[in-house]
Amino acid sequence: MWLLLSNGGGRALKRWLAVDLRSVMADAGSDLEVLGEPPSSRSAVSGVPTVRIEAPDSGISESPVLEKRDIAGLQNEDGSFSGDIWGKVDTRFSYIVICCLSILKCLDKINVKKAVDYIVSCKNLDGGFGCTPGAESHAGQIFCCVGALAITGNLHHVDKDLLGWWLCERQDYESGGLNGRSEKLPDVCYSLWVLSSLIMIDRVHWIEKAKLVKFILDCQDMDNGGISDRPNYAVDIFHTYFGVAGLSLLEYPGVKTIDPAYALPVHVTNRILFTK
Repeated sequence: MWLLLSNGGGRALKRWLAVDLRSVMADAGSDLEVLGEPPSSRSAVSGVPTVRIEAPDSGISESPVLEKRDIAGLQNEDGSFSGDIWGKVDTRFSYIVICCLSILKCLDKINVKKAVDYIVSCKNLDGGFGCTPGAESHAGQIFCCVGALAITGNLHHVDKDLLGWWLCERQDYESGGLNGRSEKLPDVCYSLWVLSSLIMIDRVHWIEKAKLVKFILDCQDMDNGGISDRPNYAVDIFHTYFGVAGLSLLEYPGVKTIDPAYALPVHVTNRILFTK
């Protein structure tokens, strides 16, 4: 999130972020494992990009993250992925593993075709994707599935018009904010999930961008910094990232460009993916 902010702006947000990050690091440490818990795909998607950004010569691509017991070994026979050694399956984990291994330039460690086939099996008649085959479409799961398909070069499996319409229906007429599924309140986090998906399928021009920008800005804490899930709620580090990333995707002045598939700044993904 720090990397998204320009040098001249967001001072209150940067100050709040620095304090909050120090607190998180003090509590959780900095390894891929958290407080002695088994390695998981969710920890890896945070740890791998961080190490690749801050220490590109760390040798993490040779680390146990690629061993059978870790994320590359979480693929199941049907192409799905478990979140950890306990076995829960979810398309979120498909995205996480594909994203991490792409960053490490190690996608050959998994069966990409089976992974793609499983994701496609989770596509619904409304154009969206669920966490497992037959599960309800949800904006977060759609981001994970579309992102994984984009990274692997398989966006041709997406019905772009049908999915684009479903995603555009997530915008609340009054507030301009986005929700994750029907009959739910708008939430800043979906600024990232929905916008990224719309950009990847080239349908972002179908929503009212100005209204969404206003919704995100209305969720700021103007005194202390940070962004909340909706106006006048408590801020947190997660929604602050989602809000800043959403503003980036909306081309808001002073925020660096984000890659919609990786949810990282473009200058970072370029450095990681296009250097030896």
